[in-house]
Amino acid sequence: MKRVFSGVQPTGNITIGNYLGAIKQFVTYQEDNDAFYCVVDLHSITLPQDPKELHKNSLSVAAMYMAVGLDPSKCTIFLQSSVKEHAELGWFLQCMSSTGELSRMTQFKDKSRGQESAPTGLFTYPTLMAADILLYDTNYVPVGNDQKQHLELTRDLAMRFNNRFGKTFVVPEYKEQKVGARIMSLDEPTSKMSKSNPNEHSRICLLDPPNKVKKSLMRSTTDSDMEVRFDPENKAGVSNLLTIYSAFSGLSIKDLEKKYEGLGYGTFKKELVVVVNDSLAEIQDKYNKIIDSPELLEVLKTGADRAREVASATMDRVKKNMGFVTL
Repeated sequence: MKRVFSGVQPTGNITIGNYLGAIKQFVTYQEDNDAFYCVVDLHSITLPQDPKELHKNSLSVAAMYMAVGLDPSKCTIFLQSSVKEHAELGWFLQCMSSTGELSRMTQFKDKSRGQESAPTGLFTYPTLMAADILLYDTNYVPVGNDQKQHLELTRDLAMRFNNRFGKTFVVPEYKEQKVGARIMSLDEPTSKMSKSNPNEHSRICLLDPPNKVKKSLMRSTTDSDMEVRFDPENKAGVSNLLTIYSAFSGLSIKDLEKKYEGLGYGTFKKELVVVVNDSLAEIQDKYNKIIDSPELLEVLKTGADRAREVASATMDRVKKNMGFVTL
């Protein structure tokens, strides 16, 4: 079986962009692969976190993993901070990287823009992300395409390490689904949907109530010609809504264009509201049953044990190949 790894930061309510762009793929890959899915809580502290919120959000993401269909009997679900080898390998890879390549990371540029200085962890966290992946001899990484640059760095570091110290790491590949890979902001459809946008109606989150979903979708930016047609360059807003509709309903974009031909945006948006709310209701019902159950902590404990077993074997190999004395 091929090994799959991916993770999500516990920084609040997960958007449908996170879900359709990455997490939905997790469910598919657990079926025929040895899948490891992590709550990457160490990454979240690159920016200040309230301890109570970090604790709450970490459990929330783990519960949401299960609510959207991840089965602990088919995959390994765990907290990154429960496996010390993530931080250990992160340091080793940090020493293999250069300030030049880290300074070119787009997300660092975006998050540090306008600041006189930025947290060191924000600058170096791509090496920790690389460690997350390489610890598990990962073959495939199902993530949104905004993380593709980080995966390329991971591949570069793996090959650099292998060339210098001998075959140590599997060089991972990037997997992106064709529909829903990049969900855009509802108010500015040329930008990615983000939790950091001050406009709450720019996004839909998995735990949003039906009335919030309805307001956000009905207010979403479209254009003036009223034709439901997929054309990202000229009709970015409508194209984004078509992508969301297709990803939640399973209907192709061509079928949706035909279905709403001549009907205008009002009917299209109203029926999209129903599709999204029906999908979220099912997820929310499962989430509410899991979040306060004893099962959740048991799943995380079992997952951490499995993850430590694999990660410690990788670190033994890394240290031996680098020349460290092992006792």
